Amino acid sequence: MRNRRGDVLLVDPDYLDGMILPGGSAKPNEPPNLAASRHLHAETGLHLRLSDVLAVDFTPADRYLERLSLVFDGGTVRDGTHIAVPARQYSGLLGARFVPVRELPNAMAPAQAARVTEALAGRALPVLLHGQRPT
Repeated sequence: MRNRRGDVLLVDPDYLDGMILPGGSAKPNEPPNLAASRHLHAETGLHLRLSDVLAVDFTPADRYLERLSLVFDGGTVRDGTHIAVPARQYSGLLGARFVPVRELPNAMAPAQAARVTEALAGRALPVLLHGQRPT
């Protein structure tokens, strides 16, 4: 999701260093677009229908199981759109804000920033392996 200036909406989880895109895991048999919409609503209060995928990123197992992340296009929100982040004790989030694209590398972990940068490139849907195009 972006604002009219092109800044990207990120959330700030208390359990990670750096900000991330809103989102999370799907429940068993939950379609990915509905899982993304559910997490977006839970983390920001925004109700959006998400259907277009901008990037797919495979992350190999490390301290977590391997995972496939889908970056959905949340479109552009109007100026003054209210973002309602639930209290930290319920959400684990310190807040949310729109971050200018040029500041993404400073606001996010490298693989997260690479994922967002690739998603914003506007090319054909890229397949990513831990934030990078496969060689």
